[in-house]
Parts: sequence; C-alpha cells; structure tokens
Amino acid sequence: MASIITICFTFIIFFSLISFTLSQSPKYMKFVVNATELPPEDYFDYIIVGGGTAGCPLAATLSFNHRVLLLERGGVPLANPSVMRQEGFIPTLRQADSSYSPAEAFSSEEGVLNARGRILGGSSAINAGFYSRADDEFYNRSGINWDPTSLERSYRWIEKSIVFEPELDPWQSALRDGLLQSGVRPFNGFTLKHTIGTKIGGSTFNSTGHRHSAADLLNLARDNNLKVAVYATVDGEVIISAGAIGSPHLLLLSGIGPRSYLSSWGIPVVNHSPFVGQFLYDNPRNGISFLSPSLLRHSLIQVVGITDSGAYLEASSTVRPFHSHVHSRRPPRSSQFYFTVANIMEKIIGPLSAGSLRLASSDIATNPSVSFNYFSNPVDLERCVNGTRKIGELLRTRAMAGFRFWNLPHAEFRFVGPRLPANQSSDEEMGAFCRQTVNTIWHYHGGCLVGRVVDSELKVRDVGSLRVIDGSVFSISPGTNPQATVLMLGRHMGLKILGGRLRKASA
Repeated sequence: MASIITICFTFIIFFSLISFTLSQSPKYMKFVVNATELPPEDYFDYIIVGGGTAGCPLAATLSFNHRVLLLERGGVPLANPSVMRQEGFIPTLRQADSSYSPAEAFSSEEGVLNARGRILGGSSAINAGFYSRADDEFYNRSGINWDPTSLERSYRWIEKSIVFEPELDPWQSALRDGLLQSGVRPFNGFTLKHTIGTKIGGSTFNSTGHRHSAADLLNLARDNNLKVAVYATVDGEVIISAGAIGSPHLLLLSGIGPRSYLSSWGIPVVNHSPFVGQFLYDNPRNGISFLSPSLLRHSLIQVVGITDSGAYLEASSTVRPFHSHVHSRRPPRSSQFYFTVANIMEKIIGPLSAGSLRLASSDIATNPSVSFNYFSNPVDLERCVNGTRKIGELLRTRAMAGFRFWNLPHAEFRFVGPRLPANQSSDEEMGAFCRQTVNTIWHYHGGCLVGRVVDSELKVRDVGSLRVIDGSVFSISPGTNPQATVLMLGRHMGLKILGGRLRKASA
C-alpha cells in the first residue's frame, strides 16, 4: 500500500491556479489548494487519485460524512478560458502537449493520434459535451453489482446539475431529418435514454455555450470534508479514478500486474494480477467532412442515430477563418472571412477488438505504450461497413441536398479529406475505407476489467483497501457516449461505499 501511495503522489503536478474573486469562481475553488498550503501531515478517510469524470462525483459523494483527499495531476478549468467554451473544443485538442495542457497528447502503436484529459474534471472538461445514458445490455454485461434504484438516482443527481437540453442549430436539424429520411427511425425527440432510432441527446454545454463538467459536481460537496490538492501524508482507503489509460498505468507502476512483466522492469511485485493493462479498448471513429456552401454555426454533438446494425451516427460543424496565401503589401482587411466544415461520423458498438497497455518507462510522467488493435475482430469491421454505408445513404437524402454545391458537375459535395468509395455496395472497398480512415472518438475503456482485475464491487483482487472506479473497469463502451455512465458510476459507487460503512457501523 505504501508503494501505491508513493506512486500516487509522484503522479501529481502542481495546479496552475489563477486569482478569481469568490463571485467569479465556482464554490469548489474554496477547497482547491496548492500543496504548499497544506500541513506536512494530514489524515483522510479516502484518497481518490484522479479528479476526472468519475473521481469528482465520487469525491463529492464521499465527502458527505467522510474526509476525502482528491488528487488531480492537471490544473483547474478556469485557468484556460477555451476549455470553458463550446468553440474551444478543437483548439484545446490541437494545443495538447506532453507537459501542462488540459488535453494530453499520445499516439497508439497503430499511429492514431489520441488525447486524454489532464485537468480537474478530466475528459469531461475537454470532450464534445454529449450526454446519453447507457444501453440495457451494458448493465447486464458489465459485471458490476448495480443497485437499480441507486443507479437511477445517481443519473438524476448528475443531470440536475450539469446537463441541458440543446437548442438545435441548422446543421444538427439537417442531420436529424437526414437520419430519419435514411431509415434510422423512429424519432424519439429529446431523451437521455438509449433507444433505437434518432434522438436529441443531452449536452453539458448550456444555452450560451458554457461548459459544465464533472468539476462542477464538486460544488455539491461538503466543504469542510474535501480537499483537492497535491502532496500529503495520509492514511485511508485508496481509490484510483485515473481513467482507462491512467489507472492500469498506476497499478503496474505500483507493483500490481503480471509478476514476470513487472520483474523485467525491476518493479517490486506487490500483487500478481496478470490482466492489468489487458483488454484495453477504443471505439474507432470513421467518417467524412465537407465544406458547407453557407456559413453554419459551430456545433458539437446534439443528435445521434442509433441504428440496428451495430453503429451510431453523429455530426459536428466547425467554423474556420479563411487565410489567403497571396502576399500583399496592403494592410490586412478589418473584416475576416470564414467557412464551415461539416463532419459526419460513425462509431461502432462494443468494440470486440481488444488491445493492451504496456509501460514505456518507469517514470509516471511518461505515457504508457498502448495498442487498440482496431478491427482485429471481423465483427467490428462489419459494423463499420454498416455505419459508413449508412453515411452514404444519409448524404443522398433531401435533408443533405442543401449542402451540395449545385454549380459543380452533378451537384457535388466538396469533401475535405477522404470521401466514401464510389462503389458503396462493395464490402471490400468499404472495409478498406474503414481501415484507412480509422480515428479515435476518445472513448477508451478497459485495462482493469471486472472479473479479471477488480471484483463486482470494484475492489482490486487480493489487495486490501484499494478500488478502481472509472471506465477502465468496462469491457464495452456504454451507449453512444460513455460520459453519462462514468459520471453516474462515481456517484453510484460513492453511495454504495457510504451505505456499506453505515451498515458496518450499526452491526
């Protein structure tokens, strides 16, 4: 346990805190502190490593009647204004670096560029904001000991605080109509539940485009029971909530993993756990992008098509400035020209293709080496073919006609990047498109699976007072987008832990 705590503290990077008045800052800023402000020793009932999508609601819940220390390696959202705005989504991902950026960049062994959250709120503070609950199959297959009543209450607790019904802009409305015209039916209106057909989901961006993340759930914590900080000497139960990349990485460096593998790195073996870092998944993303003949507003995911053939369809649009490559001695114009790129993407359910995580260094600051083995299972490739073929059907609908350039031959779309194969009836050509254009949708999960690394209560097997509570315990991605379920998991497990302690105390 001592080695785990040592790794936990080495894992932390100082917050980059900014000066805000209480009227400008959220309530939780009152208990976000720099390590230098803490006494040399302190005592907590729970240490949570990772202030991300699951860690924040978990910490807020446990603080109800226990002292909690929440450790986050990144900074606070308010330190980076672009993080807090819908239009800052793409710039935040593009500014990812290996040091202090809110999004930390890494590449899989397949060469796919990825990013994960390094900020209070975790990936919920850098994602596209779409909120949709898990499908029923996920709960049945997860292996987690769910309490159905608590599960529903946990979702509602999250949704009351940070989830909004979006106002559809023209591009998202066109997607909705196109999905229905291409047969993705029925139309289910606005709903947070997972159901076959086309629906409008929730958003963690409010009507003004301001982001709400897991960090905002810390506003519901009991102030005097929670510290969000770095460097502390403590004694208590350790809960790792560092995400699908961070949690297995931490366990391996702490000596929990395959005995022979840890020994090869010179890491003392605390517990032989052969499946740490194994069964790591990422849902592949494939799709197309094209210019819009008219300027659209910037939009992230609001509408989703849930097909019956193993694929989900979503869309976004980005507004970009036009930069002329013609050099001129005249001063720049005061007005700026803009254009819109519309994106349609598909994500497969599951997936079934599994990869793994391996150490690249014994230094916690160095990203591990990950492989996702995209489409190694032929069922995943079949589902991608189904999804990309549905994109082709969508492009041929009346709803999409307004995005063609009618002054071009055959009223074409002006594609940016790869276009779908001409022969979309060919499984071979569509499969090649899937392999050649594979990208990430940032829905990592696995690496600490239930039944292999943790039990149904998410306790690490054969290790006392240690749990893993985040998406690394999932064997499949929940629903269309995992954010809602990971947020719920933090709250749900917090309530279960509190209930267990109360029952034990009264026994």
